Amino acid sequence: MARTPVQRGLRAILAADIEGYSRLVARDEDATLAAVASLIDEVVRPAVAEGGGDVIKTTGDGVLAAFASAAEAVRCAMAIQARTASRNGQAASDRRILFRIGVHAAEVVVEDGDLFGHGVNVAARLEGLADPGGIAVSGRVYEDVNGRLEAEFEDLGPQKLKNIPRPVQVYRLRGQGAPSPAAAPLSLPSKPSIVVLPFRNMSGDPEQEYFADAITDDIVTALSRWRWFFVIGRNSSFALKGRELDLASVGRELGVRYVLQGSVRRGGTRMRVSVQLVQAADGANIWAENYDRELADVLALQDEITEQVVGAIEPAMLQSEGVRTARKDLSDFDALDCFQRGMWHMNKVSAEGCRLAISFFRRAIERDPELALGYTGLARALYGLAVYDWSERPMSDLAEARTAAHTAIRLDPRDAYGYFASSGASLYLGRHSEALEEARKTLSLNPNLAFGHFRLGQVLVYSGRAAEAVAPIERSIRYSPYDPQLRAMRSLLALAHFHAGQYEEAIRQAEIAGALHDARAPGIIAASLVRLGRIEEARAAFAPEDQDRARRLRVPRLSPYARPADREGFVEALRAAGVGDGLLERIS
Repeated sequence: MARTPVQRGLRAILAADIEGYSRLVARDEDATLAAVASLIDEVVRPAVAEGGGDVIKTTGDGVLAAFASAAEAVRCAMAIQARTASRNGQAASDRRILFRIGVHAAEVVVEDGDLFGHGVNVAARLEGLADPGGIAVSGRVYEDVNGRLEAEFEDLGPQKLKNIPRPVQVYRLRGQGAPSPAAAPLSLPSKPSIVVLPFRNMSGDPEQEYFADAITDDIVTALSRWRWFFVIGRNSSFALKGRELDLASVGRELGVRYVLQGSVRRGGTRMRVSVQLVQAADGANIWAENYDRELADVLALQDEITEQVVGAIEPAMLQSEGVRTARKDLSDFDALDCFQRGMWHMNKVSAEGCRLAISFFRRAIERDPELALGYTGLARALYGLAVYDWSERPMSDLAEARTAAHTAIRLDPRDAYGYFASSGASLYLGRHSEALEEARKTLSLNPNLAFGHFRLGQVLVYSGRAAEAVAPIERSIRYSPYDPQLRAMRSLLALAHFHAGQYEEAIRQAEIAGALHDARAPGIIAASLVRLGRIEEARAAFAPEDQDRARRLRVPRLSPYARPADREGFVEALRAAGVGDGLLERIS
């Protein structure tokens, strides 16, 4: 008998099996076999045909199908689950037939009507990560279908699959899956995981219920923009509304490490919103804040509180994750652990911390070359090494940073941090128009990213548009008022006011930066005093020890000014203040 020629091609692979098949057969073999055969013939095959796919084979408890496009494969999976749920009707929970479905896209070998290859194995493993009645897809499928289908996804992060050498980025369709009251506790995702519980209305006024719900909704949406967070979807969190909850049980039930809870209380014309971030397992407090505001504009208040809460959560969780990974043995670190530990070191904003961060980010890339976060972290750390004068080869480090950022963007084009990192490197490499475009792309992907607003302001300052830069820099501080790099934010704001000709405000902001030990603050104060004609005060802005330190450290800072006149104007004001050339090289 002649063999069919071997063909290779890209296919979207749908793998499905029946949850608890052996249990169902043991209970009633004949009824189960008949029900499964009917389900495959009347639900699965028609759904596959409607999507233009082919059923490759069926087994006792499973189906393998192939499609020309990932979108058709996911549409088919959704149709199968919807129609199966309808057929189950009011059947007892222990008699329902529920599929788990995995979808992956890869090049496969087609021979004698069967599929072979690594991609088939990945799809089969993905089905095991789906809930009963649910769907799990690979990162490749997600990138193809996100925004093209009326479906929402939860990011499960990189997952280690049995007999698959590299971790696979996995997403789960929200709203898919049958509830199972006796389900085992969910394992924690590799990413930092969080649920936002519905905020409680403590006002005694039912009309304020909408405000509490709206705040919760907005925070869930904003947190979901952080690609390295695993955020429980809105529908699942609101299912807990009104229940007396044990946080440890919530963590086990939803498979999350962190819980954000809050309350809303109105008194007259004022509103107080209290928020607390805790570890689910032990209830340990990570961060808490109260917001007291006048209730003049409800929508503006809602936006402001959402921005501030989300801005504060990211650094708080980063710090907590860094401490958590410190308790693990380095040999047990996976790629995401390495990334989290690297961020913990980088946020120390020191030469040693930056170099240690680089080593951890390189380890993350070695352990998972497909983890975009590893390249993003490497780009940010190399950039920091260069611009803070900790590098012996700053231009080379900036070029490598830009390359790493572009790799991160290619691997995950929806992550704002990749564009943020690339924008910084582009700026200091003199690519100002590219830096501005990348800064704006950062904010289009995540409008609540404090660093994104900081970067936009930074690019505008050095592009000769300082007056425009003030607003985004102020926004970055408002979004993340306790950020580890707050002194850099304040210093940049002072510089923006200086170049915009607002010298009194430049001095005020530089004094705040100086109290945070920012090295550029005295220079901005001195230059601003010169422009105000207060020369004697300007000459007193530097202590003698600062002049001595400058003579010992004659490593010039990189200068990202697009217009030489802007830099020269700043330097000339410093010279008028009596600042020596050695210190000028350090701060200009």
